Amino acid sequence: MRILLVEDDELLGEGTRKGLTQDGYTVDWVKDGALADQALKTENFDLIVLDLGLPKMPGITVLQNLRERGNTTPVLILTARESIEDRVKGLDSGADDYLTKPFDLPELLARLRALQRRFASRAAPLLVHNDISLDPASHTVTYKEEPVNLSRREFALLHVLLENAGRVLSREHLTQSLYGWGEEVDSNALEVHVHNLRKRFGQEFIRTVRGIGYTIEKSKDEK
Repeated sequence: MRILLVEDDELLGEGTRKGLTQDGYTVDWVKDGALADQALKTENFDLIVLDLGLPKMPGITVLQNLRERGNTTPVLILTARESIEDRVKGLDSGADDYLTKPFDLPELLARLRALQRRFASRAAPLLVHNDISLDPASHTVTYKEEPVNLSRREFALLHVLLENAGRVLSREHLTQSLYGWGEEVDSNALEVHVHNLRKRFGQEFIRTVRGIGYTIEKSKDEK
């Protein structure tokens, strides 16, 4: 899962970036509203963590621009502003949740997982697909009730595919979910991750849609 972190405080931003990365997210960090606005026009993100008090463009303007473009990516606002009016304005402008500074990293992570579930119209904390069960909180996967060891990016790819079962996801979308800015990406990196998941869960688990990308069929319970 790829996150855009928008935070101008160096110490808080670096600590948040490290914590999110350690929890398995791909994190791109920008430090002003104008850069955030531009990034959101050209890149795909799964979640956005957005500070309100930003240089060059206020966070609330970044949020309003995002929603005016029809972008429905979940947004969690980080704010030092504790007044009810500020929180109401943020939610009414299109935010999905907010967290007041200072905050504990475990709470931020739990709120992000909740946003992912809500956005995917999924109430249960676990992602279950036939014999596969994925727990985003503990970063564990089981197959036929046996634990499966996956690399960080294999786990992230499986997570994205399960969240979008029945949909065809482009190679670009999947690659952007796995790799952030400045990371070197081999031309066949995505194919290698797909190959490794097929080895673990069966060759028919992930279907290639030629010229577009990849998909997994909906589970038996979803059909």
